[in-house]
Amino acid sequence: MQKISPFLWFNDEAEAAAKFYVSVFKKDSKILKVARYGDAGPGPKGSVMTVAFRLAGMELTALNGGPHFKFTPAISLVVSCATQKEIDTLWQKLSAVPAAEQCGWLVDKYGLSWQIVPTFIGEVMTSKDAAKANRVMAALLPMKKLDLAKLKQAAAPVARKRKTKA
Repeated sequence: MQKISPFLWFNDEAEAAAKFYVSVFKKDSKILKVARYGDAGPGPKGSVMTVAFRLAGMELTALNGGPHFKFTPAISLVVSCATQKEIDTLWQKLSAVPAAEQCGWLVDKYGLSWQIVPTFIGEVMTSKDAAKANRVMAALLPMKKLDLAKLKQAAAPVARKRKTKA
């Protein structure tokens, strides 16, 4: 079991959300445990209180805690993708609020924010080549869903013009 794991507060759709996320990620993803409210509540007896689940090897817990709190983009789950096909597939399955999309960020139908990013972004952004990182950032900022080919093109070395002799 991992030492730290995300705990997600839902109004009353924790089980539906967990099942949806497991269906999206499939590999090394499953519902682990469901706990139900008892006589002490605060939810109706027998209704789902928490759902422990695994997504791509990471354990999370979803809680039916009522309408007191909502998700914001201040917290998001980052998914590193190796290919444009993976980016496209996850984007199509998860994106539910097009107006909220920016720089690889999306919001799903439960209000949870995700970042769907190519694996090489972290390497580029922490590289000692500041000019390369700036080119990639400039290309990334206007995008909604990230375009891996355009980002790789921005990361490519800039060709220098050769001086001609007169």
